[in-house]
Amino acid sequence: MAKSQQTYNKKEKEKKRLKKREEKQKKKEARKAEKEATGGGGIPFAYVDHNGNLSDTPPDPNMKVKVDAESISLDYKKEHIEVDPIRKGKVSFFDTSKGFGFITDIENQEKYFTHVSGLIDQIAENDKVQFELEKGMKGLNAVRVKKI
Repeated sequence: MAKSQQTYNKKEKEKKRLKKREEKQKKKEARKAEKEATGGGGIPFAYVDHNGNLSDTPPDPNMKVKVDAESISLDYKKEHIEVDPIRKGKVSFFDTSKGFGFITDIENQEKYFTHVSGLIDQIAENDKVQFELEKGMKGLNAVRVKKI
């Protein structure tokens, strides 16, 4: 005799699926009945009051603020850095195996990241160098680095 392919787990899953379908149909019918009872329903309106908050009542027209379109500025402030094109510094750390290091500026003692791709000469720690600054992803980077 052949054994039934219907296992207990399969029966339970099928029961859950049918129950879920039934509940969904009941919710659909309840929404339909509510819509008929309220006369259409639809999406309720949301208003923005003079403080910028959402509310279900229309805002008071006396509280409305008149804004002149010409007074709105569309400019944005761009970070502009005035620096000498060629700076001098000292290599504080450089790892040749990883290909990066840091250069300390002589004038302001700021540390700048440098990568092996931005080197003109080979450098090592404590070398005096001259370099240029360029905006990188995380700040200013030293590029075109040469030994003095």
